[in-house]
This record gives sequence, structure tokens and C-alpha cells, in this order.
Amino acid sequence: MISLASFKRDQRASSAAEFALVLPAFLILLLGTIDVGRYMWNVGQAEKATMMGARYAVVTNLVPSDLYTYSFAVDGGIEQGTVVTQTDFPGVTCSSNSGTVQCQCKTGGSCAFGLTADADAFNAVVLRMRSFYGGIGSDNVVIDYSWSGLGYSGDPHGADVDPIVTVFLKDLPFRPLITGTMGNLGLPGTSHSLTMEDGAGTRGN
Repeated sequence: MISLASFKRDQRASSAAEFALVLPAFLILLLGTIDVGRYMWNVGQAEKATMMGARYAVVTNLVPSDLYTYSFAVDGGIEQGTVVTQTDFPGVTCSSNSGTVQCQCKTGGSCAFGLTADADAFNAVVLRMRSFYGGIGSDNVVIDYSWSGLGYSGDPHGADVDPIVTVFLKDLPFRPLITGTMGNLGLPGTSHSLTMEDGAGTRGN
């Protein structure tokens, strides 16, 4: 029979006990380090996707499709060759709600040119962005067309306005490994702006 004194002197399981105490802290440190790396990588991917989305949006079809064909000289009464004012083009914001794409005139403005949304043009931008970050859906993207003072009324070669196009990326989830599937910290929103170039076509470089 093993005496109590010899049992107290037995150190054979001490390493296992110490390991069991250290293991949770080690796993938290390991998973936390991985999560920080994943977070930074995903933020970089989201920013790159936004930049490329904006680049694609300025050389392909306008999402507010009426804007490309609308003549501010013929239909808007603005003298041909003059700059379209911000009053006549207050800007347009296009977004998706559960897959339905809509364009809205900016608050306080009136958009006489119409607000028909080209869903194919919008989704093409989303698809381009998704090639850089796979977690992007149509409801995560907003495309804004703001007055820039560029272009002129009655332009025979394209849209009468060359707006500043801003692509916003929002509400992207981020689920750390350390919290499993229960937590969602989310990625920060990002945006990128460029001036409209072509505004027509279905391909961009």
C-alpha cells in the first residue's frame, strides 16, 4: 500500500497539471494573434475592393441610367456649352435593399432627369469588388454620384455631367476565431472617390 507521504512526494503528473493551467491562456493568445492578422488582412482586402469598385464604376455604365441620356440643354433649358449647376444636378445615391437596386436624389434636391436604376450596372460593380473580397454582397455597397462642376450642357459625346463617383462599403461582418460563430465585431466602413470618365460600357481595365 502506498503511504500518504510517498503520495505527496509523487511529482509524475505535475507537468500535465501545469499544462492544463497554461493551455487556456496559450490558446487565447494564439487565437487572438491569428484574429488580429485576419482582421488587418480583411481590412486591406475591403479597402482594395472599394478602390477597384470605384475605378470600375467610373468607366462603365452609370447606375442612374437616365442621367447618361438626359440633355440638360434640350430638356433642362440650360444653355448648351455651360456648366450644369449643382441646383440642376444635386447628386444621386444608389443602393441595394435585399437585392433591389434603387437610386435617390440627394436630400433637398430635385432630379428632373429621372432615377431609373440600372441593376446590372450596380451588380457589375459589386461583382468586381467581390473578386477582391468574397464576403461583399449587394447590400454592402452604396454608389454615390456627386456634383463636380465638370462637363457641360448638351454634350454630344456622353453625359452632360461628370460627377464624382464615390463607392462606399459598409456593414461587413468579422467573426473572430476566439469567439466562434457567436461574435461579430464587423469591419470598418470604407470609401473611395474618382471623377467619372466614360460612364458607358460594360468593361473596364
